[in-house]
Amino acid sequence: QVQLVESGGGLVQAGGSLRLSCAASGRTFSSYAVGWFRQAPGKEREFVAAIRRSGATTYADSMKGRFTISRDNAKNTMYLQMNSLKPEDTAVYYCAASSVVATESYYTRPVSYDYWGQGTQVTVSS
Repeated sequence: QVQLVESGGGLVQAGGSLRLSCAASGRTFSSYAVGWFRQAPGKEREFVAAIRRSGATTYADSMKGRFTISRDNAKNTMYLQMNSLKPEDTAVYYCAASSVVATESYYTRPVSYDYWGQGTQVTVSS
């Protein structure tokens, strides 16, 4: 079992930045691929970024160049640095962990993840 807890969400003006954190407890964090998803009201959960055990990263096209995913296995923590935020980035952001070793595209789907955090709200005002 892995427990995930997000933090760092909040209200920010368009063009601003936020850094989300996802703290993991339980089994060895480094053995999981981890990712960020987001869900806006009335919309499906959307892939944001993922980082595999190797450190290789994958981003949704709309986040490339603005968001950076990273992990610190010594701290059992994953991060999402979000810059140049836009009102359309407003959503609840979730972190997730997957125990499966697979190719890059596997981690872009919510069903690929075994464990989820409770989410943190990000609101970007115009």
